[in-house]
Amino acid sequence: MDSIKINTSQNIDIEYEIAGLGERIAARCIDLAGFVVLGGITMVLMGVAQIGMSGNAALVVLFIFFAIFAFYDLVCELTMNGQTFGKKVLKIKVVSLDGTQPTFGQYLLRWIFRIIDFGFPLGWGVIALASVAITESHQRLGDLLAKTTLIKTTPRTQLENVAFSFTLPEEYQPQFKEVLHLNDRDVELIHEVLTGYYQTGNPDLIYAMAAKTKAHIFVTIPAGMNELQFLEAVLKDYNHITSSAV
Repeated sequence: MDSIKINTSQNIDIEYEIAGLGERIAARCIDLAGFVVLGGITMVLMGVAQIGMSGNAALVVLFIFFAIFAFYDLVCELTMNGQTFGKKVLKIKVVSLDGTQPTFGQYLLRWIFRIIDFGFPLGWGVIALASVAITESHQRLGDLLAKTTLIKTTPRTQLENVAFSFTLPEEYQPQFKEVLHLNDRDVELIHEVLTGYYQTGNPDLIYAMAAKTKAHIFVTIPAGMNELQFLEAVLKDYNHITSSAV
């Protein structure tokens, strides 16, 4: 399974699966389906403009449609954290190969090379399909030059498949009330690390996250409890305390 490591703000490396050819194609089809609908609306508006106004007004409507089509990917990826609407539905996004958020220059470079990757004279995406299929990180030409790729934004292992559950008995007693020092993003990160551990079996993720969490909430791990059990207990305690407070 091809993956890429992303370093979080707490200096924890989390592995994400690289999006494959199927996800890319499906996301593009969703985007194109949106443009088919928008194209139909454009034709109607052009007809109305020609009847009620002038041919120039119809040309303006057509120009707006092509402008939206041309700049759609660039604007969406810049404003939607590396996603278009199709990518958002498929839960994939653009990242740099080092796992960081791409710069404006990287987004611009991969957008410019869409002309080569998907241009009509070059076979309507044959170059992009071939490049994604044969490159190690599933990159089209624009990605290769911009040093970017697409990743899946959700873990492959779902919450119900991991070794802990948020379903707690009513008599459950929290072990670490200090979890109130955490916020939802901290807890989400712990969950991602645990999920990554169950996917990869890499204990370094657990040790690093446990050390960061202990320091953040000012607790020590009790005797007989390992780092994995500690992080699971933190999640359970946070869920129990915050749900009880609602």
